[in-house]
Amino acid sequence: MSETPKNPSPADLDRMSDDELVRLGTELDEVDVKFRGARWPEGVETRSEKRAARTVTTWFALSAILALAFAVVYLFWPWEHKGEGESGYWLYMAYTPLLGLTIGLSILFLGFGAVQFTKKFIPEEISVQTRHDGASEELDRRTIVAELNDSWKTSTLGRRKVMGGFLGASVGLIGLSVILPLGGMVKNPWKRGPMTISGDGTLHTTGWTLASDNRPDGLPAEKVYLGRDTAKVFPDGHVPAGQSRLERIHIDDLAAGALESVFPLPAHALGNFEEGMHSIHGARNSVMLIRFRPEDAARVIKRKGQENFNYGDIYAYSKICTHLACPTSLYEQQTHRFLCPCHQSQFDALEYGKPVFGPAARALPQLPIAVDSEGYLVANGDFIEPVGPAFWERRS
Repeated sequence: MSETPKNPSPADLDRMSDDELVRLGTELDEVDVKFRGARWPEGVETRSEKRAARTVTTWFALSAILALAFAVVYLFWPWEHKGEGESGYWLYMAYTPLLGLTIGLSILFLGFGAVQFTKKFIPEEISVQTRHDGASEELDRRTIVAELNDSWKTSTLGRRKVMGGFLGASVGLIGLSVILPLGGMVKNPWKRGPMTISGDGTLHTTGWTLASDNRPDGLPAEKVYLGRDTAKVFPDGHVPAGQSRLERIHIDDLAAGALESVFPLPAHALGNFEEGMHSIHGARNSVMLIRFRPEDAARVIKRKGQENFNYGDIYAYSKICTHLACPTSLYEQQTHRFLCPCHQSQFDALEYGKPVFGPAARALPQLPIAVDSEGYLVANGDFIEPVGPAFWERRS
């Protein structure tokens, strides 16, 4: 035990050295330091110490380099989808594995460096402490600061500039790699791109907008079929000419009481496998096509202004829940309700998709449909309101 008073005055604290403050702090915390020894002799840098420093520095450097590689891959690597057999397919396939590999190894190497630094440079110490509760007083604050300063000095990291620099770079770049992907979510939601089978990138459009007479790109409306997903796959990666993932639905294909998910299939995309896949992957394209039994169709309550959106006993509603955009992929035929599995919202299919239970507050948008001269179901225009959850600019 030291001769330092346990209740020194502020003046006494000002006169005490860091070593004395550390000793006082450990005693006040009821810590008994049984053993403490430096890893390396003071003032003498041996070959073993230099070798240990190089090892730890190397781990930190590798961690920093790989964290930087993660940022480079995330920003500049080709990430847009490529099908098997297309130019750039293997670069696209390597994108996600490279992200995982670079950030994973960066964190792993940082851990290796931290473990080696602790084993090679932090002084060996055996301490016993009696734990107790209590508020922090001025005395405690002053002594803990001294103890932290002492830990920094005895770690020798302050005089190992290269090692410390790479440690800081590694930690900083790993932190950046956590923040960097968030940048992909920061964009202008109203910046229009080309009008495609998935919309033009804004919240008001979908692939069905191609059938609108008031397309935002000013082009004339296209004929857009209601496309059924055939789930065709080609293991060899070569799609035969004229094969498509989507096929048109004939009015006779849908049995009474049946429900099927459909996607926009523009006339220009017939027989185009890649366009069909883009349609299926369109975030707001999915629509539920339902054919009511005659007795149920007679009970349907239509929404004002949408009285002619159906074709006979066939109706089409957006599959995107108006709460948080989950797929309302469940249909309870006896109660005629669409069910969202995420937060249990329920919509009455017989009353224009009106919400009757759960957090959703708006009806599912209804897609106007018709039948062409060949008997195939087509979109008779676009949704008259945006699909999915609310946002400030929507009017409904």
